[in-house]
Amino acid sequence: MTDKFVYRSLLKKTVEQSLDYLETLDTSPVSAPVDYAGLYAHLDHPLTGAGTDSETILNDLVTDSRGAITGSAGGRFFGWVRGGSLPAALAADWLTAAWDQNASIYASGPAVAVMEEIAGKWIKELLNLPVEASIGFVTGSQMAHVTCLAAARHYLLARHGHDVEADGLSGAPQIHILTGCHRHGSIDRAVRLLGLGRNSVVDLPINSQGQLTAKSLEKALKDHAGQPVIVLLQAGDLNIGAFDPFDELIPLARRYGAWVHVDGAFGLWVAASPKYRHLVKGYEQADSWVTDGHKWLNVPYDCGYAIIAHPEAHFAAMAYQASYMVYNKEARDPLDWNPEWSRRARGVPTYAAIRQLGRDGLANLVERTCGYAREIAVRIGALPGAELISEPRINQGLVRYLDPSPGATEADHNRWTDRVIEEIQQTGEAFFGGTTWQGKRCMRISVCNWQTTPEDVDRAVNAVKDALERLQSGR
Repeated sequence: MTDKFVYRSLLKKTVEQSLDYLETLDTSPVSAPVDYAGLYAHLDHPLTGAGTDSETILNDLVTDSRGAITGSAGGRFFGWVRGGSLPAALAADWLTAAWDQNASIYASGPAVAVMEEIAGKWIKELLNLPVEASIGFVTGSQMAHVTCLAAARHYLLARHGHDVEADGLSGAPQIHILTGCHRHGSIDRAVRLLGLGRNSVVDLPINSQGQLTAKSLEKALKDHAGQPVIVLLQAGDLNIGAFDPFDELIPLARRYGAWVHVDGAFGLWVAASPKYRHLVKGYEQADSWVTDGHKWLNVPYDCGYAIIAHPEAHFAAMAYQASYMVYNKEARDPLDWNPEWSRRARGVPTYAAIRQLGRDGLANLVERTCGYAREIAVRIGALPGAELISEPRINQGLVRYLDPSPGATEADHNRWTDRVIEEIQQTGEAFFGGTTWQGKRCMRISVCNWQTTPEDVDRAVNAVKDALERLQSGR
């Protein structure tokens, strides 16, 4: 049996190891270009009968993983859309693990249930969403889409006289999802999980700004008139940060009785910024919204939010009660608003992060990182051999690299772009990812970490400049 008094000694050592990691982020490589086979061999310890003492395991975790942990917690990680962890959020996450509460019902963790409830209230205030909306704390936008679309499924089919929770989808009218063709792949997974099927998604053309237009949406709505329809709109797509014109499209969808769902995995947070909130004008009229905490709010993984303007549909799709559970008539049970049962108290880091930032701090975080993204993209785009494809309108930008070979084709430029990205990653100075936008292979620039500084911007641009010079000179 494990000696319970080992906690103090072991956790002190854990704190020391954690601080060693966090305090060396600025000087450590951001990328982790390790050999898979070697990494597997290091971590594949024999499974013994007697087990292994805790301190040895801790030391092995650190030693065996050395060089294989990406620096995504730091300020020079610009790949995908990843925030870091605010100090208060990280500390709260450690406490969450120590408390080990099952945040399913109020009775099993009163404090964490109330913190989640209050954090949800704050999120709605910060994002200027309806106070009466319900909210579920989930693992991320993937399960937030599942939660919101389950509520939409209930709401729409009930209007057609079908009880989907009781009878399933057999005999139900098909629900169609109308959306721009550049939707995130998590939507496709959500409709598969909910039994709606990939073919329920209707891709609509977008304009040169990456937006769904009223003309294309109205035609699709007319084609599906009288049917249950979900209109999916974007608040910040992952390539260029495009926002659909909510003030035009939502009233249009309303006229046809559609449910409007907004995918705002990171872009929803611009609503907290006086400088950028015009981008979501009218979005509060939607029926549901999705966003992540582990992106722009900078809480540890995993944390996302499903916000729904119709609490009764949300409750009907998710809630469950059993005789062995204990209920409090005054309190909110998290179980009723998300698809999990046993679950981590992920509302606690959110509660701590919002308290640390406050309204002004969150607005500053959004605006500061948008400025850094724009500076990185513009400065890299001005380098010889680089091309700015999309100047950031928020915190997402695109550049590509032109193959210097005589007569280089678009395919050559695409291959060269991936080669430059790989060269940059190999330096460990900065981490950027690749994507394909309108047929062109590009490097994505994504900035949402609270730790990014002007010095990080300089280091990233210089890393790209040096990589280009090496490749162009054949070194």
